[in-house]
Amino acid sequence: MIENRIKFRHLQCFIEVARQNSVSRAADVLALTQPAVSKKLKELEDMLEVQLLKRSKKGVELTQFGEVFLRYAGASITALREGTECIVQAQLKGKTRLNIGVLPTVAASVLPKAIMHFRTSGMDITLNLVSGPNTLLLGQLRVGELDLVVGRLAEPELMTGLSFQHLYSERITFVVRPGHPLLATNPFNIQDIHHFIVLYPTKESIIAASAERFLISRGVGLPPDRIETISDSFSKEYIRQSDAIWIISRGVVAREIEEGELMELPLDTRETLGPVGLTIRADTIPSPALQLFMNSVRSTATPIEKKGS
Repeated sequence: MIENRIKFRHLQCFIEVARQNSVSRAADVLALTQPAVSKKLKELEDMLEVQLLKRSKKGVELTQFGEVFLRYAGASITALREGTECIVQAQLKGKTRLNIGVLPTVAASVLPKAIMHFRTSGMDITLNLVSGPNTLLLGQLRVGELDLVVGRLAEPELMTGLSFQHLYSERITFVVRPGHPLLATNPFNIQDIHHFIVLYPTKESIIAASAERFLISRGVGLPPDRIETISDSFSKEYIRQSDAIWIISRGVVAREIEEGELMELPLDTRETLGPVGLTIRADTIPSPALQLFMNSVRSTATPIEKKGS
């Protein structure tokens, strides 16, 4: 590929000669010798197999091919310069702050490792993590109060003006304490959950609609004896001390399930799979600091996707 052989110095020499209409003046500006500049121009023309510059009474002028190539060469140099300047700004100590909306889906499973990975960049960036209902977080994102929301994809009507980048898919699960009476029933009957208190997502929760569709499809409907909450700390402690059943995104309780602190009821909830990812404003380009943070989330989320959780 020709573009893989073209180096920054080739573009720099070509652009400066075109700007100065002179190899000698370009060499002075670039602090190079004339032979060095001429050599780079010759290498560039040989790679492209066209003549980019020609000598005239006015000095050095662009050929038709040179005029076309100049537009793209100039854009490349400008983009590189802007990217470099943005990185420099992002490294200014104490000057950068990222406001990140965090849904329960990723608060425990993805964000801790992602933030540790992000900190290895060495940039002194203040992270402000904001939790809350999905509708609230997306509203704050839309008006610029948040830079990013990490979590499950919202309903289409909430995504106006926003852009979503998929990381992995996650299902809803029904969890209880070890030794719960329903774990001993064989065969398990989902209708039996009506005999227990159910911790259920609030209407503002992003998984509420999926949970309701799943229960209706099983002929159960909304649990009559339920506590609607989005508090993970309350829910984890409540089901440890009672026979309640908690309907929640699996990522929220993945560690507790793996370590045996919580148990899943034997239900096939694959139909509740939903995409989890990064939501940003569609009309903005992420800053270098935000791009680094998003990359850290991606690198952390990849193993989760491979596990199929």
